Amino acid sequence: MTGNRRFLLVRRPQGTPVPEDFSLVEESIPEPEQGGLIVRNHYASLDPAQRGWMDDAPSYMPPIPLGAPVRASTVGVVHASANPDFQPGDWVLGLNALEDYSVVQPGGFTSKIDVSIVDSPSKYLSAMGAVGLTAYFGLIEAGQPKAGETLLVSGAAGAVGSAVGQIGKILGCRVIGIAGGPDKCRRLLEDYGFDVAIDYRGKDVATLAAEIRSHAPNGADVIFENVGGDVMDAELMNLAMGARIVLCGLISEYNAEQKIGIRNLWQVLVQRAVIKGFLIADYVPRFGEGGAQMATWMAEGRLRIDEDVQDGLENAYPAFMRLFTGANTGKLVLKIA
Repeated sequence: MTGNRRFLLVRRPQGTPVPEDFSLVEESIPEPEQGGLIVRNHYASLDPAQRGWMDDAPSYMPPIPLGAPVRASTVGVVHASANPDFQPGDWVLGLNALEDYSVVQPGGFTSKIDVSIVDSPSKYLSAMGAVGLTAYFGLIEAGQPKAGETLLVSGAAGAVGSAVGQIGKILGCRVIGIAGGPDKCRRLLEDYGFDVAIDYRGKDVATLAAEIRSHAPNGADVIFENVGGDVMDAELMNLAMGARIVLCGLISEYNAEQKIGIRNLWQVLVQRAVIKGFLIADYVPRFGEGGAQMATWMAEGRLRIDEDVQDGLENAYPAFMRLFTGANTGKLVLKIA
């Protein structure tokens, strides 16, 4: 390769992103700045949060500037370095972009990783990365589940949701998952060990709420929320007294030009429940702790983390859209190198 391909955001998406919102360009390979390095990205994480970063709206991360590459967590190899702490050939994890080569100033999210302890470097974007650790800290710290409690997970067949349900089972919870379609519901039961799988497709709020109630007559003690909208409204009608709701994502809203919002919020008052917003960025200092526990559970055969690896930076757009069509079958990763 003689250049640096970059997947740029050139227009703010209106609703669902379309190909014209992006551009794939090739530029020269950059040189490291003083104290910095150039990382050759091998794998990049594709996540629903990236859709929010494309909007010019206040959030926990600044919007992606127009004309800049789409921000993404990546794992790669140091290509060139002007920093004595990083040598060419070192594997690193960082918050970079969908591009072949990234200019990096160490600090923040950039860290060396040991790829010898995993079967693929991509594991640092799934089980050992933000997705696995979101499930780990989000459930344990924010949800505070107890053995014997009922855990209800939306988006349960997704990368985060499937891990949350399995961790809940490890901790002794009864786990109910909500997913879209019979194949995903089958995977919840057969691959991830959920106790109950509920298909939300084709059901209005009242019907879905009644189905949840049939499996959790005393309500859910912990809800791990990834979807929002009608699914969350149905869940809110099934709260146990003092329930804890971990608000991790609202994927049903990300491409909606008219936001649905939440209409059954009054049940939080009735059941004296708590809603807690969760961002994995708050737990960066504890990544070592969480990663070690996730690795242990996987080695013991108690935790399964699937990956959906799509190949080629030129396929960044169709790969990203798999998140919103339900096509992905695990943590969505783009293989770049």
